[in-house]
Amino acid sequence: MGKKVRKTFVKAWNYKWIYLMLLPVVVYFVIFKYVPMYGITIAFKDYNIFKGMFESPWVGLDVFEKIFANKNFWSAIKNTFILNLSSLAVSFPLTIIVSLMLNELGSAKFKKVTQSILYLPHFVSWVVVAGIATNMFALQDGTINAILERLGVEPVPFLSDNGWWIFTYIVCNVWKEIGWGTIIYLAALTGVDETLYEAAYLDGASKFQRLIYITLPSIKSVIVTMLILSLSKMMTIGLDAPLLLGNNKVMGVSEVISTYTYRIGIEKAMYSESTAIGLFQSVVNIIILVAADRFAKLIGEEGII
Repeated sequence: MGKKVRKTFVKAWNYKWIYLMLLPVVVYFVIFKYVPMYGITIAFKDYNIFKGMFESPWVGLDVFEKIFANKNFWSAIKNTFILNLSSLAVSFPLTIIVSLMLNELGSAKFKKVTQSILYLPHFVSWVVVAGIATNMFALQDGTINAILERLGVEPVPFLSDNGWWIFTYIVCNVWKEIGWGTIIYLAALTGVDETLYEAAYLDGASKFQRLIYITLPSIKSVIVTMLILSLSKMMTIGLDAPLLLGNNKVMGVSEVISTYTYRIGIEKAMYSESTAIGLFQSVVNIIILVAADRFAKLIGEEGII
């Protein structure tokens, strides 16, 4: 045992400068990621802001029983799943299709310009996107409805009808993130063996056949990995989009976990309940991640765990 320990220390000393460079990252994660995790205990306490985390009394699972008995909580979970699954069903295949289209562009200069244009919306704040969406989809004075009115079509309540609001949310989300999502796939496509394309071309395979039988199988593992990671976020949704695009008329579909937590945690100062919801959300995400990974391994893929 002594020899193994000595050997480990010798190896560590040989790579001391690499460990030294790693130290700031480790310190960052310890201070800003692991130390704050003690705050999870608020979910099991009757938290009082004046008493603090250490002196607030423990109440066990009473907080969880309280939030599970609330219908608004389950409605927020349902809306979160609906919006995330709808967005995933649209954006996931579209991202792959756009990546394949970009990969087929012959002109390198045009390809770079196109990629830059597609990436740009990712860096636009949701505040700006919500403003653009309001100007575009508003029932009165909205650009799209103004065009429809001139064509003799009845105005569409994009932002005031539940079904149309979900459609508008998905459109805005896809427009904002589809370009950014192509980065991983384009990187994977650069690793596809060119000799496979040459052999298929000589055998008379068309471009579409090469795409189906060479390109897609070559990046299948990346697609599965990205799908697993996307599924692991089913219980997580950003606060900005539903809060800024939502309104009182569509609260039935726009009230998601993040907005619900914001309202009870920030507006109503119910800190124990909001912490419990955050903990429940994280646990469910982990369960979904593990289940998706196990399923991927069952069908012959590598998975990520």
